[in-house]
Amino acid sequence: MKRFAGRTAIITGYSRGIGAATARRLADQGARLVLVGRRAADLGLPGEAEVVEGDVAAPGTAAAAVAAADRRFGRLDVLVNNAGMDLAGDLLATSESDARRVFDTNFFGALFMLQAAAREMRPGGSIVNVTSRLASIGVQTMSVYGASKGALLSLTRGAAIDLAERGIRVNAVAPGMTATSLFEEWVAGQRDPEATRRAIESQIPQGRLGSPADVAAAIAFLASEESGHITGTSLPVDGGYTAA
Repeated sequence: MKRFAGRTAIITGYSRGIGAATARRLADQGARLVLVGRRAADLGLPGEAEVVEGDVAAPGTAAAAVAAADRRFGRLDVLVNNAGMDLAGDLLATSESDARRVFDTNFFGALFMLQAAAREMRPGGSIVNVTSRLASIGVQTMSVYGASKGALLSLTRGAAIDLAERGIRVNAVAPGMTATSLFEEWVAGQRDPEATRRAIESQIPQGRLGSPADVAAAIAFLASEESGHITGTSLPVDGGYTAA
């Protein structure tokens, strides 16, 4: 039997990168999906899926996603809080609007989804928040982004305690430097893309960037019954970067 047969999962930020890889992995393993994103994208997934267009920073998006899961599939078992936005720059020059926008997506959007999903999940449900290596370490120019992901990590731990009595587990996956399309676009824009890539890979003990599929595999594990006695933890998927 497939790992997620008969189970329904909401995945936010599904259109590319880690979100798309997670959608493909869960669909391949039998999940029925509600996919949340600002714009619809056709991933050519097997099985049943419904798209909800919306910004997770708007509380109504969470309500719409949970309602879609109930209407289409009659249950909700998994939430993957993957939607996020990046921000790099001079800390002292960061504007209030930019800081609020990052927290609105990376923290409040995940909070709204978690609240709406947990109200409808049955016991045995699993919530997986996608944080970052920067939730645990400091990196120059990434202070505000890291703070937003650090807040999400703290929410993960607290929510695991709050929701344990409902039979719902809450965990985090913390990707390191991952070869998403956004990363590849950034590398391509550097003066010497190959040198930039080699310099980044040299910082990773395993000597390579992560792939979206690497992160999706960790998400699927924490979303599945195989991790049934794991809650409140953060699983790094960074090739040993934060262990070095």
